[in-house]
Amino acid sequence: METREKRYQSHRKVVPKKAPPIKKYAPQPKKKKTTPKKVSKPKKQKRFRLKFKNIGLFVLGLSLFVAIFYGIWKMPITNIYIEGNHYLNDQTILEQSGLDHYPSFISTFSGKIQKKLEEEPLIKSVHIKRGFRSITLKIEENRPLYYYESTKHTVLENEKETDDNFQVPTLINYVPDTIYSDFHKKMAKINLDVLERISEIKYDPDEVDTGRFLLSMRDGNYVYLTLTKWDALNSYVNIMKEFPNQRGILYLNAGNSFEVLERW
Repeated sequence: METREKRYQSHRKVVPKKAPPIKKYAPQPKKKKTTPKKVSKPKKQKRFRLKFKNIGLFVLGLSLFVAIFYGIWKMPITNIYIEGNHYLNDQTILEQSGLDHYPSFISTFSGKIQKKLEEEPLIKSVHIKRGFRSITLKIEENRPLYYYESTKHTVLENEKETDDNFQVPTLINYVPDTIYSDFHKKMAKINLDVLERISEIKYDPDEVDTGRFLLSMRDGNYVYLTLTKWDALNSYVNIMKEFPNQRGILYLNAGNSFEVLERW
């Protein structure tokens, strides 16, 4: 016989137990493998030992270099050549340029010399040529042309005036401004050897020619000249060779005729 308990168990439904839910875990990042850093050992500092022999050689070389450089820097100018000067003597030019004590060749600059010389009224321009320990000064003078009695000054080629006296002709009377400018330009074209032969200049116009002048020459002759034919005066020496042992009046203003006043 079945017992009650067995019947009860046969009729009871067996319900299977549910398994617990599986928990999902986020994937963990992989850890990077780290290699241990090598600890470098501190380097030993090298000790430099200065040798007195090396120091001595360095000081000796430096001293030798300084001595050579100083000797070259102080090397004086030995030769100075001056060309083109007539009214200014060499010593005046040397003093004006600062070269009279023969300074160092290297520390003497051409621009500085030129600036000093062109401060002199009688110097128009300077060209400087340098050689080894030598300097050549080519001077173009601002020539004095005549002494103007009306202003009591010597007139230079650039029309500036100076109180200095030179062996130049004297313009003994007043010349009108309309004539004076042309007269000055014509005088600047006269050769030096002819200019030195003129003693006096007189403005001597007539009814025909307002530009006529009378020149008294140092050799005793007289010359009539007009502004339009002023350049003919540069031929004065050659013209007078045709009249040896004679003094007179040379008419260069018309026809180049010669009037004899004296023979010997």
